[in-house]
Amino acid sequence: MKALLCRANADDIGTAKIEDVTLPELGANDVRIRVRAAAVNFPDILMIQGKYQHKPELPFVVGGERAGDVIAVGSGVTRFKVGDRVVGGALSGGFAEEAQGPESSYRPIPGSADYAVASAYTTAYLTAYVSLVRRGELAKGEMLLVHGAAGGVGLAAVDLGKVLGATVIATASSDKKSAFLKDYGADHVLPSSGFREAVKELTGGRGADVIYDPVGGDVFDESIRCINFNGRILIVGFTSGRIPTVGVNMPLIKGFSVVGVRAGEYGRKFPEKGRENIAAIDKLLADGKIRPHIHARFPLDQAVEAMHMLTTRKVIGKVVVEP
Repeated sequence: MKALLCRANADDIGTAKIEDVTLPELGANDVRIRVRAAAVNFPDILMIQGKYQHKPELPFVVGGERAGDVIAVGSGVTRFKVGDRVVGGALSGGFAEEAQGPESSYRPIPGSADYAVASAYTTAYLTAYVSLVRRGELAKGEMLLVHGAAGGVGLAAVDLGKVLGATVIATASSDKKSAFLKDYGADHVLPSSGFREAVKELTGGRGADVIYDPVGGDVFDESIRCINFNGRILIVGFTSGRIPTVGVNMPLIKGFSVVGVRAGEYGRKFPEKGRENIAAIDKLLADGKIRPHIHARFPLDQAVEAMHMLTTRKVIGKVVVEP
């Protein structure tokens, strides 16, 4: 079968090439799928570059999230049969015509979702769910400020925030992204810098109750100037490249909390809650209450181009590879 293989870590992700790959023999508890779609995420790029906390043994097939059809099952598999539509995967192995792994790493595709959407929603919406529900305890009627709102995890937070009954203020870095977010359902859209006074005006001077920040840097610095008393600023990531700091006098005087979010680790530390989180986002998708957005689709032989698109910061929502 064909797959995107990384043989050596390098800053140039173009060093990963499409090659013929043979999967190992199917284990008793393994499921093999025909990959129909695999989502592109920044960890895919970082793993090629050797900059991610998880470093797969070389060589490895790039790509994590995937969705497809079961084509073979091991003798001990009880949850799936050939022909089932499944979603799941691991940190590698997805940008390929076929993939396999333990049956525990897959689950049924919710409802009638297509393969691209199924491959692309788990990481983004799980991050948003753990952030807003578990860590931020976002309540109906609260003011939610979402930074990087047009990106994968940002757009999921906008979408989920509306489902939870919040008033959503989104920030975006371009007119095109701003226009999309307005059509998508954000109540207000502001520039990604210089938003402080506008947030205060929109909230009657109080500031946002919950701030979702996957950006960091200057965005974080400005955010702590427009957060409400008893507000929660959720630290999701640092796409700006700078990890900010805050003097502890600021949370003390302004009465807000700085809350770290690691959605995957949350599920590992609290397995039962982790299963509840997955079940919750699966139900939201099956019921049509969330709307994952696919920005672009690439064939397998253009998987590197798909990853390059992600680095341009022009993507709205998600990019997928469709072998």
